[in-house]
Amino acid sequence: MATVGTGTEQPRERILRAAAALLDEGGREAVSTRAVSAAAGVQAQTIYRHFGDMQGLLDEVARRGYASYLAAKRAPDGDGDPVARLRRGWDMHVAFGLAHPALYRLLYTEPRPGQQFAVTGDAQQVLLGIVERVAEAGRLRTGVEAAAAMIHSAGMGVTLTLIAAQADGRLADYDGLSESVREAVLGSVLAPADGTGAPQGAGTRHAAVHAVALKSLMRDGVRSLTSGERALLGEWLDRIAAEDRAGAGDRPEAGDPAGAAEPA
Repeated sequence: MATVGTGTEQPRERILRAAAALLDEGGREAVSTRAVSAAAGVQAQTIYRHFGDMQGLLDEVARRGYASYLAAKRAPDGDGDPVARLRRGWDMHVAFGLAHPALYRLLYTEPRPGQQFAVTGDAQQVLLGIVERVAEAGRLRTGVEAAAAMIHSAGMGVTLTLIAAQADGRLADYDGLSESVREAVLGSVLAPADGTGAPQGAGTRHAAVHAVALKSLMRDGVRSLTSGERALLGEWLDRIAAEDRAGAGDRPEAGDPAGAAEPA
């Protein structure tokens, strides 16, 4: 890799540019102290002085690379439809991964064990906020955290699959995969626009949708209830919502995690 031009550019900026270019060209393994030092035209001590260690440098590269994506995710709705925003957010996530495969792998598959990059945590909070709006609109039939986890994990799996296919020159073989998985996942957590479920068991599912919406609206606090009363009401609402997830004849056996209520 060619050395980053110096000019009047400060060492910190040269280091960041060099690390980002190395990441794009060769992935995480290419971003070594020696390689960054040579590309940026600085001593190793300069990297440590500005970023503490290589992990600190990678954190900053990730934050910068993710900044425009996060800004777009946080932008206000154009049409005010949280479900449409959820779909757009999925598509943006996949598009970001395909446009920046090395950075995406760094963010989602290569953090140190037990840790995650702060920016991915920020993105998850944005997703939770959108799902909250879906629940408040009466369009969610499962818990907010559970729905967000399903959407996030499925979206990440699709993105990594498409990144691998892109690297192998087989992306065209997966045409339509993202949209198909997106709609399958959303179909499992969303209620129809009229707030009811499918014809079979519609009454139960109607109640479940409202239970999820009420619990979501309670997150800002209900002053007329004590903390114990809010906890108890949250447990009741979880039970109502769980009836839809279990379904007629599909109720989980005792001890099955799928039937466990979410914490209030």
